[in-house]
Amino acid sequence: MILSTMNDLPGYEITEVLGEVFGVTVRSRNVGAQLGAGFKSLVGGELRGMTKMLSESRIHAQDRLTEAAQAKGADAVLAMRFDASEFQAGQEICAYGTAVKIRRLER
Repeated sequence: MILSTMNDLPGYEITEVLGEVFGVTVRSRNVGAQLGAGFKSLVGGELRGMTKMLSESRIHAQDRLTEAAQAKGADAVLAMRFDASEFQAGQEICAYGTAVKIRRLER
């Protein structure tokens, strides 16, 4: 599965547009991480635990996006983007894009 943030793929022809696909994950922060982040915010610096959680969340959302595209029979997802929103105790990460069928162009 090819994932691209571009609207086209050099060297490939889009043969069919299958529609929008997305993958979502929602993560809550544990109390210990929230307290640690609160203390760390007083002195500044990277919140490594939060960075790790958000990185893992993006990977999970992207994996779910790939699964959704494969279920539609796609070869690639174009114009892939991430969206994030925060709520009281956690974060939602959504990966989305357009599922397409592609064919490699002759050279």
